[in-house]
Amino acid sequence: VQLQASGGGLVQAGGSLRLSCAASGRTFSSYAMAWFRQAPGKEREFVAFISTSGGSTYYADSVEGRFTISRDNAKNTVYLQMNSLKPEDTAVYYCAASPRIIATRPQEYDYWGQGTLVTVSS
Repeated sequence: VQLQASGGGLVQAGGSLRLSCAASGRTFSSYAMAWFRQAPGKEREFVAFISTSGGSTYYADSVEGRFTISRDNAKNTVYLQMNSLKPEDTAVYYCAASPRIIATRPQEYDYWGQGTLVTVSS
């Protein structure tokens, strides 16, 4: 599976962005998907998870209620809608694919996109 993330950019605090991650290959629907992020000088951290069918989602406490992960298996794409953005959300955001049923740790993901930079100004 090859992943291509897009949609990052510069936004003011309180604003919104939608990230997309397009996957190649016919087996996209068999992979659980997630978004991670990495801020400068910090470790990569879990943001959101979605199961293969989209029926289960999980979020980091820091984004719960502000971010929404979704997927369209017909389009081989996973999304991250980010609302009420804060300066501390500034990071490079990565999409990732895992063959596991549930996975929230980076080491559980086999495929990674190249990352897209989100910058939130105060």
